[in-house]
Amino acid sequence: MRIGIPSETKTLEGRVALVPAAAADLVKRGHEVFIQAGAGEKSGFSDEAYVSEGVKVVADAAAVYEAGELIVKVKEPIAGDLALLKKHHLLFCYLHLAAEPELTKSLLDIGLTGVAFESVDDDGNLPLLLPMSVIAGRIATQIGTTLLHRPQGGKGKLLGGMASTPRGKVVVLGGGTAGKAAASLAAAAGANVVVFDKRQDRLAEMMELGPNVTALYAYESSVAQEVRDADVVVGAVLIPSAKAPRVVTEEMVKTMEKGSVLVDISIDQGGCFETSKPTTWKEPTYDVHGVTHFCVTNMPGAVPQTSSLAISAAILPFVQRMAAGPDWRDFEPLRAGINVEGGKLVHPALQGML
Repeated sequence: MRIGIPSETKTLEGRVALVPAAAADLVKRGHEVFIQAGAGEKSGFSDEAYVSEGVKVVADAAAVYEAGELIVKVKEPIAGDLALLKKHHLLFCYLHLAAEPELTKSLLDIGLTGVAFESVDDDGNLPLLLPMSVIAGRIATQIGTTLLHRPQGGKGKLLGGMASTPRGKVVVLGGGTAGKAAASLAAAAGANVVVFDKRQDRLAEMMELGPNVTALYAYESSVAQEVRDADVVVGAVLIPSAKAPRVVTEEMVKTMEKGSVLVDISIDQGGCFETSKPTTWKEPTYDVHGVTHFCVTNMPGAVPQTSSLAISAAILPFVQRMAAGPDWRDFEPLRAGINVEGGKLVHPALQGML
């Protein structure tokens, strides 16, 4: 199969879907791999590194989409990509269509087959969402810590505290992969951490992170109480492939101390704070009721070398299967990942969104 790897086009996005070593494995299996010139540079991978593995470097995105049958990228296509996508393309990337009705309509109009990383389901696990969720969770805590600094508009509080001062408080909504990563880093920094979830197994797992971690069932009244005196709130709520529920209301935000921070990892799926709106790494924050909001839709894009290595390792076995022939649809995890096909919205979680 002819596999195309275009450059990412979202603001300050530096990831590349397949690193040279992964592309080399595909070439050795007899596939042709085409990559846009410079696509790997922000992740630390030169064009020469791809050429040495038998990959064909082409001048621009148009050449990639023209040559490729299977298009493998990281983030969802935006305007420039959509103009180049055709009905015969098999698109494999993060799509997050539940929060993107206009993108959904565009893909349906094109008529291609779109398989979303976040929808690939292996017996209840989401193997292609996991690595970026870990990175996003860690970044959320790192960013929240920094945004508490006074020069960043924060309340001027050291998250972990020290002798003679109180510890900071971090509230994490959701005890899945991203939430656990955020809570673990916050706990290691010395903060008092409260994690909310509705699954007892996850609550038990969160308690094991350390004596400064409290795990609570997500009653609305309990969430409101803990959010009120939090320094940082991390939203990591996930309903696979569906729009995220709004867990923190604007009224809750109003009760928070000025200079506190909200970080919404769920923003790719629409956000779990009522006051959330998508931002970019160029303009990552905004203020609502004196509370700093960070809602960047491609958080792992800030660490493209780490992220590219992680996502490439996760997706390669699935790319190999898709490239091997049309029977990839018989593989249940990939079949579960199909969001759009032939002008139809096929994923159950997306039915009725348009």
